[in-house]
Amino acid sequence: MGSMAARAKAPTVDEVRGALHRLFIGVRGTALRKEDEVKAVELAAMLKELSRFRRDALLVDAAAGKAPVGLLAAELLGFARIAVIERDAGRVEACREAAARLTRRAEIEVRHADVGDLGAWPEAPDVVAALHACGFAADAVIDAAARARARFILLVPCCYGKGVAFAGGASKWATLMGAPRQGAVRRRLLDALVDAERTLRLESYGYEVTVAPLVSPTVTPHNLLWRARRAVEPRAMERARASLEQLREALGA
Repeated sequence: MGSMAARAKAPTVDEVRGALHRLFIGVRGTALRKEDEVKAVELAAMLKELSRFRRDALLVDAAAGKAPVGLLAAELLGFARIAVIERDAGRVEACREAAARLTRRAEIEVRHADVGDLGAWPEAPDVVAALHACGFAADAVIDAAARARARFILLVPCCYGKGVAFAGGASKWATLMGAPRQGAVRRRLLDALVDAERTLRLESYGYEVTVAPLVSPTVTPHNLLWRARRAVEPRAMERARASLEQLREALGA
């Protein structure tokens, strides 16, 4: 990830709050919304992860929304090269407006495209960050980032449900095994199966993967961070492929 001299100090939550207001609101006498206050905690945690990388690394903010991860990485960490991928036109415009308010010089390339479009991805980015990639977007990030040969992936999925590719197989398996219908119990089981498939898929693509909380579950129930480092170890990849095939076959997916 580079020498310590090339890295930046992780910002505090208060610094993140201030930058969020400056870049995305920019009106004196106003305050962040309640949901933005919560987002500031998550962003501070993600920026702490990114602070371990060199500031000259090429960062992709994938399924970016208004790109708070990428823009705050530029503003608070000094990242100089950022590619933003977002499919919603309104959010793309909001990102460009916020980028114009940056106080630090950075090369920000905003790509109006679906995150699953491989043509929208730079080749071999140093790090991909996807904070709260909703539903199928999380799976698209995994597949596209791996095909782009990203060195590192930092992924926080959210909004598990029918839109997730593996959800159908997980639901079918839960029914066949006689899992209870109570939503709180069943949802945990289905989410765990989806998470297992995603983890094995990353490993089958050649990544070493750890999964840990990014923030407390009191901040958000979707608080797990997948840290993936491209290693391309053939034996490990083969084991992961075998486990992935076994899981998919068992779940009929």
